[in-house]
Amino acid sequence: MSLDDRLLTCLDERLNARLSERKAACLYRARATVAINSAGMQTVNGQALLNFCSNDYLGLSQHPQVIKAMQEATRVAGVGSGAAHLVSGHSEYHHQLELALARITGRPRALLFSTGYMANLGFITALVGKGEQVLGDKLNHASIVDACQLAAAKNGRKSFLRYRHNDLDHCEALLKKAPPHSLVITDGIFSMDGDLAPLRELAALTHQYNAVLAVDDAHGFGVLGENGGGCLQALGLSAEQVPVYMGTLGKAVGGFGAFVAGSEALIETLIQFARPYIYTTALPPSVAAANLAALQIIEQQPNLRQQLHTNIAHFKHALQPVLENNPSAQLLPSVTAIQPLVLGDQSRVMQLAAALKNQGFWVGAIRPPTVPAGTARLRITLSAAHSPAQIDALVHALGIVLE
Repeated sequence: MSLDDRLLTCLDERLNARLSERKAACLYRARATVAINSAGMQTVNGQALLNFCSNDYLGLSQHPQVIKAMQEATRVAGVGSGAAHLVSGHSEYHHQLELALARITGRPRALLFSTGYMANLGFITALVGKGEQVLGDKLNHASIVDACQLAAAKNGRKSFLRYRHNDLDHCEALLKKAPPHSLVITDGIFSMDGDLAPLRELAALTHQYNAVLAVDDAHGFGVLGENGGGCLQALGLSAEQVPVYMGTLGKAVGGFGAFVAGSEALIETLIQFARPYIYTTALPPSVAAANLAALQIIEQQPNLRQQLHTNIAHFKHALQPVLENNPSAQLLPSVTAIQPLVLGDQSRVMQLAAALKNQGFWVGAIRPPTVPAGTARLRITLSAAHSPAQIDALVHALGIVLE
């Protein structure tokens, strides 16, 4: 055996040992091959399932106007953008989408990123300078945590601190010791619990301590607010109160990509210093066109958001008898499309998710390290595309598998 073969064998042995440990702990992740159908239905590995794990909250990924806009833009502009925004990849489609995002969110400008992960990585590392500090909620999304850790690398380990989930007193205690102009960042809606951050109170705290508040509204943009402008719009919080706003386009908008919205100075700073923006190929123009078409629907058809919230209320009401008969299952107090049913044990979560699939329902099985140990859960997500009959069928199936 050659030296190269021995090195490869040694690497594979170490990697296979890690994979075996993860499988033994019921934490192994596996991809499913999906064929998308319609009305919440998907074919998964050849099996037709009702999808209750998608973030397509308004069903816009399948909307005929959105599909038509993407097809037309592909005919005009081709498949790919061909370059980064700062080279030759910034098309008129991108420009119009940024204008629409700024208008909807009530901010002077918006800047497109290819993914929400890149948006968080971009603005956090660009804004946290040497000697500055960043504070984050303990349950912030992994992309925020990773970005904060990277930003803190140039300032030392203690320049990134995490306050207890939605704990304003703990956040204030950290702010009292933080240098001026520290960045405080939180999810608007927390992706695994479905609860909302206390944004009004955080805005007041950051103003009091001369800090900057940033909100990742990935799960609020498009479904909350008068015209779908998100958590801040719903709460009436201005750009002065929350200077940095991030949203994604792959959830309620039904497309792909992300953006940061804020002041002229903020966006120009990100264009100059946000490396994930500078060094990444721009979204395909057709994707930008589809996103823009979806935004127009969100603004013009508030009935979609109303239907989603009706479905959320219907699900919570219908599930009550099931919860009363199964006290070991806890539905977290979420009023959003994310409805987490906490069961605790990851092996049980996997068993129940498999049992639901056997009955024709696809529900996310969420385990550590995505959520804290002992809080494994079924993450049920609702959409405006679901019918009351489909929701009732899921509730009935939950009642069976939980027994």
